[in-house]
Amino acid sequence: QVQLVESGGGLVQAGGSLRVSCAISRRTVISPSMAWFRQAPGKEREFVAGISRSGSTTAYVDSVKGRFTIFRDHAKNTVNLQMNSLKPEDTAVYYCAADYGRDNDDVIRSGHQYEYWGQGTQVTVSS
Repeated sequence: QVQLVESGGGLVQAGGSLRVSCAISRRTVISPSMAWFRQAPGKEREFVAGISRSGSTTAYVDSVKGRFTIFRDHAKNTVNLQMNSLKPEDTAVYYCAADYGRDNDDVIRSGHQYEYWGQGTQVTVSS
């Protein structure tokens, strides 16, 4: 069983920065494909960013390109999302997800492909 624990959310003014982290309870020889999703009140969950098993491929939703960066910290076994130039529309609960079943180096944007999910961390951006 794998546990994912998010941290780092909070309240920030528009234009500010936050970093959210996802701690992965299990180390494996081959890292899982990881992603961050978010869900705002009254909206569906959406893919925000993903990173492939090797880390060589990343993907972002258009609305965060150039502002958000997903990256791994292998020493800490975490996957992080650095969020800059935050906007009020970035306000949501952010969830990390892990896909251990992938046998290629793709990044999948569908939440259905991810077996493990964290409990979420709230990010609120004030205008």
